[in-house]
Amino acid sequence: MKFQWFWMYAATLLACYIFVNKVLRNLNDWYYDLKLRKRQYPLPPGDMGWPLIGNLWPFFKYFSSGRRDMFINNIFLRYGRTGIYKTHLYGSPSIIVTTPDMCKKVLTDEETFKMGYPKAFILILAPNRILSEHGRLKRLVAAPIAGHNVSVMYLECIKDIVINKLEELSNMRRPIEFLNEMSKAGKKLDKIVQYIIDERRVKAKNRQIGEKNDLLDILFEIKDKGAEKFEDKDIIDVLVSFLFGGHDSIAASIMWTIMHLTQDPLCLKKAKEEQEEIMKARPSSQKRLSNEEIKNMVYLSQVVDETLRYRSTFSTFREATIDVNINGYFIPKGWKVLVWLSAMHMAPEHYSNPEEYNPSRWDDYNPATGSFLPFGIGRRLCPGRDLARYEMTIFLHYFVLNYRLELINPECPLTSLPFRKPVDNCLAKVIKLSDS
Repeated sequence: MKFQWFWMYAATLLACYIFVNKVLRNLNDWYYDLKLRKRQYPLPPGDMGWPLIGNLWPFFKYFSSGRRDMFINNIFLRYGRTGIYKTHLYGSPSIIVTTPDMCKKVLTDEETFKMGYPKAFILILAPNRILSEHGRLKRLVAAPIAGHNVSVMYLECIKDIVINKLEELSNMRRPIEFLNEMSKAGKKLDKIVQYIIDERRVKAKNRQIGEKNDLLDILFEIKDKGAEKFEDKDIIDVLVSFLFGGHDSIAASIMWTIMHLTQDPLCLKKAKEEQEEIMKARPSSQKRLSNEEIKNMVYLSQVVDETLRYRSTFSTFREATIDVNINGYFIPKGWKVLVWLSAMHMAPEHYSNPEEYNPSRWDDYNPATGSFLPFGIGRRLCPGRDLARYEMTIFLHYFVLNYRLELINPECPLTSLPFRKPVDNCLAKVIKLSDS
């Protein structure tokens, strides 16, 4: 009798296992196959995950543990490197693209693929309404601020902030969260922008008819969907996002660059030697960093490129506005399309030994079109890209010459939520070098 109960129990467990893994687990796939049964082309290979939650659980598991690449790598292992896959993330049926040609197609064809960040993603990572207005605002104000010449205008301002911040950090006796301190440095720019706005509003009252408008004048006149002019805080968001590339992204990029240099003495030595040569060539009458010197920082520019490749954001989101065929696969109207940048930046067919942080890989290397997109491409190419690189280069110049970073937890685990960082926010001491 007991033996009979054992087999009944085992059979019940087996039936439950089969039901969960063979039936319940595939309901999402069956649902979308049935819904789209009249399509001319097949959906890409992939897995739609569980009903309701899709693949959010493995996504969260890998991203929260700092192993974000495992999510896409598991897809590669299971379905091969086709470059296009179906999935279900953030409550939306989605398509992932990972090859340069498809990424370029999605990012440049704005009629077919509009901005499409999921609501859950926006609530978690970007609650500010400016994100939803980004495309419209960018078309209106990008032209006056894009380009390297604008960066030069802010050289003295950036230098002062960097010099003062590094001196402040080196005088702290306790360890600091280096990532948070970099963000604080960016917030100082907010105050500068607010001062400029206040000053300009006063001058605007006395503006003569026919005087040329600049970026601030344009922002003063832009109205949102409710026909109301933007408030100062919104204007600051736009200026900081466009001019300074965003606090968190720049702060994280600087943090990762310093961490990589700290953990790789040869890279640090090469970067420092280049900066010392630049200092030696400086005329005695010149006291501070110049734009011409920045142009001569070849290796430091490669360091920046390598950080942007190695630590890029995992993806950017679009949404299909019509049914579309890419490479023989069907993308339904309304589905999200994730341009998985980190997969492309870590692809061995584009970068040898991609897991190695190696700035020298950029010696005489021109990546294939679409294989290196840290700032996007096409009309939505980040207008603050030049200034973002400019800020990073200036900070690195002063840091490698005069300071070093002492990590408190060198083996600190990582997380990729909301973005990739050490869980201790890079707890460290900034130590001023004795000969500086």
